[in-house]
Amino acid sequence: MNQPPLWKATIHLTKSEAPDVSALLELSPPRPQAVLISEEPFEDRATVEALYIAMPDGGFLEKLTGRAVHVALLPDIDWIKLSQEGLPPVRAGRFFVYGAHDAGEVPPGVIPICIEAGLAFGTGHHETTALCLAVLSDLARRRRYANVLDLGTGTGLLAIGAGKLWHRPVLATDIDPVAIEVTRQNARANETGPLIRAAVADGMQHPAITASAPFDLILANILAGPLTRLAPEIARALAPGATLVLSGLLAWQENLVLSFYRPHGLILRGVMRRGAWSALVLERPRGRG
Repeated sequence: MNQPPLWKATIHLTKSEAPDVSALLELSPPRPQAVLISEEPFEDRATVEALYIAMPDGGFLEKLTGRAVHVALLPDIDWIKLSQEGLPPVRAGRFFVYGAHDAGEVPPGVIPICIEAGLAFGTGHHETTALCLAVLSDLARRRRYANVLDLGTGTGLLAIGAGKLWHRPVLATDIDPVAIEVTRQNARANETGPLIRAAVADGMQHPAITASAPFDLILANILAGPLTRLAPEIARALAPGATLVLSGLLAWQENLVLSFYRPHGLILRGVMRRGAWSALVLERPRGRG
């Protein structure tokens, strides 16, 4: 698969400022393919680098972050793969997420997921993805799910995790065709290919979604904007007694997102946080339409 050229936006700042600026870049359109933070070990200096498949508006990014931003076209190298090959494996709940280069380091007693690098979001290293994996592990201790939707699947990591937990079919959708191809490749690599049905879909109106609804578990690790916009459709796609996991939102956005779901009868059952990020666990009570 030919990779499109990548653009890099670079910001130099202090170590304490780097996490907030990184979060701003991740949440602001156009969504970057990756955001990396590097720190000087003996100085209070850090660099935030965001990778884009189209040239970002440097002026907009400077107004957004309040910092000088340098935008440059990168050489024809798979920078996403190169950066992710240097990332360590991730332990999240019962899951151990690793790249092929770490295959010899899988410990016993975990659910292993091998995620190959590619132009799709979700390697387990971002707080929201790790949060969702931890939520899945927690949910699996209480019940089994038979009909799962992973909305905005990225690399397919959460769909694969659900497939490994419950050995039931999972529908994985994403607006990005590249993400769907990456999901299919990762599903096959993790021997969950027959369980994961992947489809390119913008929102909740794709025939694959409407034909499979209602779901007893929906995972939506996207952004606060789409989560609020899609609230009525997501709520309608939940079966009575179903669970909804929402992530991709910052802690200060929790009440905003919840205000769009509570009018549809959904009840907050739990919140999990990691750093500045949150995952919300909601439930549609039985007996409600």
